Amino acid sequence: MSQSLSTHPGAQRGQSLLTAILLTGLLAGTLDATAATVNFWIHGGTGPGKIWRYVASAALGPSARTGGTDMVLLGLLFHYIVAFCFTIFYFVVYPKIPALSKSVVVSGLLYGVFAWLVMNLAVVPLSRIGKFPSTLESVITNMLILMVMIGLPVAWMARRYYGQK
Repeated sequence: MSQSLSTHPGAQRGQSLLTAILLTGLLAGTLDATAATVNFWIHGGTGPGKIWRYVASAALGPSARTGGTDMVLLGLLFHYIVAFCFTIFYFVVYPKIPALSKSVVVSGLLYGVFAWLVMNLAVVPLSRIGKFPSTLESVITNMLILMVMIGLPVAWMARRYYGQK
């Protein structure tokens, strides 16, 4: 099932695997960041800087939450690194797991659930964020955001790159 890069339809159209991953990671990371920001504002947040300082605090600890623009930019950088990690992983496993090419919607939505599970059961607990509040509403909302803003675009772009019908 595994093919060399030069025999993949995406490569034949002139798009390298690296380009496909970069575009997909930027797309998914931006969609997710936008959804997180809108969700924050809907729930009374005062500006996106607070979100990205919170993300930075995962690596740097609680003091990042009171930081300035440098912490906001670091939080955004960390956010995109995570988005690229999920993108790379999906692009690597896609040609190895035939079931992923059966339905872009099903595989994308399930991948979003996978991303939520990894983030909330492994990454966040191992980070320096500490205990974070979660309600059933926030769990469902955040899972749906990852399903739609990470899972679906990553699955769609991988399918497009690998040329599955």
